[in-house]
Amino acid sequence: MRSIQMVDLKQQYQNIKDEIDAAVLKVLESSAFINGPEVQEFAASLAQYNDVKHVIPCANGTDALQISMMALGLKPGDEVITPSFTFIATAEVIALLNLKPVFVDVDAKTFCLDPQEIEKAITPKTKAIVPVHLYGQAAPMEEIMDIARRHNLYVIEDNAQAIGGAYIYADGSKKKTGSIGTIGTTSFFPSKNLGGYGDGGAIMTNDDALANQLKMVANHGQSKRYYHDLVGCNSRLDTIQAAILNIKLRHLDSYIDARRKVADYYDAAFAGNSKITTPFRAAYSHHVFHQYTLILEGVDRDQLQQYLASKNIPSMIYYPVPAHRQQMFQQFISSNVNLPVTDWLTERVISLPIHTEMQEEQLNFIVESVLSFVNL
Repeated sequence: MRSIQMVDLKQQYQNIKDEIDAAVLKVLESSAFINGPEVQEFAASLAQYNDVKHVIPCANGTDALQISMMALGLKPGDEVITPSFTFIATAEVIALLNLKPVFVDVDAKTFCLDPQEIEKAITPKTKAIVPVHLYGQAAPMEEIMDIARRHNLYVIEDNAQAIGGAYIYADGSKKKTGSIGTIGTTSFFPSKNLGGYGDGGAIMTNDDALANQLKMVANHGQSKRYYHDLVGCNSRLDTIQAAILNIKLRHLDSYIDARRKVADYYDAAFAGNSKITTPFRAAYSHHVFHQYTLILEGVDRDQLQQYLASKNIPSMIYYPVPAHRQQMFQQFISSNVNLPVTDWLTERVISLPIHTEMQEEQLNFIVESVLSFVNL
């Protein structure tokens, strides 16, 4: 049995090595390392894949969020609603721009923003909502977009964990996650479903004027070289990463299928165990399983993690400390902030290995090990 990894990037590379090596060598031979033709090729391919008019590549997923908020013209003191149960970058960029993060609770089943909690948090200072498609599950976008329209708010989708996912509307129609809000953002961190071999990110929109603004912000605020119309930043996807992502985008749907098969295996193995709740699959979401996250009840999670580690089985806790309890945000938190679902989840979630190269032998070993501990 191969060594078990949370994400086996080495084996994934080996399976597409010839394609990747040829693409990287082409860039090296052209020496067009910044804004080479592969960057625009990737932007066009991702736009087609995600069914959006514009894709603006950038340096990473955090930059994608920051550039989005800058391009929308949000001002210091403006409030931005976001979950606390997410990776810190989602809220970090809000504070970085001197905006006010307003943390709201998530749904205990989906791990995504609860629309009822969004409604309660809206004030005259609210300007945007940042839903996170956490672990690969779509947030309830139909309800979120309805709230945004009624209150004239921007919606920035944090799609870093759900590229390739889809939202299924009540009428049966579908849209890719990241293509629904005012702006969609994503990350190409290596462990993501569509990951590069270094940092990378992208911003998506269907608004022509906003696309131009996003491009300017990402490129020193310039619309023409050496003519700077606004304060921007320098955030680019380098050509080698674009070349790699061009190849991996062609495999993304098969990668998603592989992840969903792993999730199916786990679901079946843990079905009916009263101490384990397997990931909920919302009817409106085509879940792409960036993570496979269990909720444990009546199980010592830390002891389970140590037990798995003793068997060389990695596991992760995403996320042990929610944003509203992080020291960096205490200046924004009032004493009456109460996110019971978020706090409940952070004490109970654990993520098991899931990736595109998993073998049944590995899965069986993981499942047997989890159950042997849980059923003690």
